[in-house]
Amino acid sequence: MASVRRLVIDVLKPHEPPLLEFTERVSEIDTVESVSASLIELDQEVQNIKITFEGNDIDFDTIREVVEQLGGTVHSVDQVACGEYVVEERRTLQDD
Repeated sequence: MASVRRLVIDVLKPHEPPLLEFTERVSEIDTVESVSASLIELDQEVQNIKITFEGNDIDFDTIREVVEQLGGTVHSVDQVACGEYVVEERRTLQDD
């Protein structure tokens, strides 16, 4: 099976821990080399965030477990890149 090199997920999380701490904590997962998190929507109870993980063999089950330990819920998997390297998206004729 091809290894997962990039994973983008949509997460609903409480306000605590703050986004900085939340991102630091998920970046400590062994199979993760780097993480980027962006706040998408904020309301009185929760934050909706997009998290991008990169690594050589990302373990989604561990990521979901850590997110849930931090009080979050994975809403969707929005992008996955597998194989020897990450293929960067390029505009095509269909995108016009």
